[in-house]
Amino acid sequence: MRPYWKGYLKLALVSCPIALHAASSTAERIAFRQINKATGHRLRQQLVDEETREPVAPDQKGRGYEIAKGQYLLVEDEELEKIEIESTHVIDIDSFVPRQEIDQRFFDTPYYVTPNEPVAQEAFAVIREAMRRKSMVALGRLVLTKREHVIALEPYGKGLLGTTLRYPYEVRNAMDYFSEVPELALAPDLLQLAEHIVESKVAAFDSTAFRDRYEEALLTHLNAKALGAIQEEKPTFVAPHRVINLMDALRRSIAQVKKSPRKASTPLPGYSRVRKRGLGSSRSE
Repeated sequence: MRPYWKGYLKLALVSCPIALHAASSTAERIAFRQINKATGHRLRQQLVDEETREPVAPDQKGRGYEIAKGQYLLVEDEELEKIEIESTHVIDIDSFVPRQEIDQRFFDTPYYVTPNEPVAQEAFAVIREAMRRKSMVALGRLVLTKREHVIALEPYGKGLLGTTLRYPYEVRNAMDYFSEVPELALAPDLLQLAEHIVESKVAAFDSTAFRDRYEEALLTHLNAKALGAIQEEKPTFVAPHRVINLMDALRRSIAQVKKSPRKASTPLPGYSRVRKRGLGSSRSE
């Protein structure tokens, strides 16, 4: 539960110490080590000088900014640590906006935001509840990983959810991809049939029903292989049939939905138990 960042949340003249905690993790994913196929030993990566082709010791590894082709300005870690702006330690709320006005393409990484000291709890709660009552999201800035980010803060239970936002130059223009998609005049009866299928599959959002089926299949394969079991060959992927008559395809889809009512997805039996034994690593290379 170690904080990812510690500093202050500031609204006008009100401030309180806070901590950011990573709200997501990939540590539970299956990962593989790079190995020597001839010996089965694990491989280690080695830094090599691009010109001399000689190995470089870890203590000789530095950071450089290219000022000309092949010419680098050496920058020490101490120099970067000395570069501080206000958002290095303080999230100063610049403005409040309705959440629906934030383009979803700009959302990046989520963090849980908590008060970091008992004395901060009242000020933290006042800011949180003011946003909740006004249904607003706060926009501020903070420095993470030697880069300033815009962060959106919103009430989330007893804390705040902070999500870093991408800058405009990081978001590609949708028209570059959608400009050639034609505007079609769709027949009302086709839309009605499609809407009927949509309605038949409406459900409440439930993240516990999410299953990583590839991860499950991979775990099954790895456990079987570790036990020396022979795997049955799986049928190869067959592309869906090309739709010739859209109306007929929609009608057959409705009939299929009626025969097979939707069921909530649940993890495979024993999946958590197998996962804890873990044949893979928690880190990838």
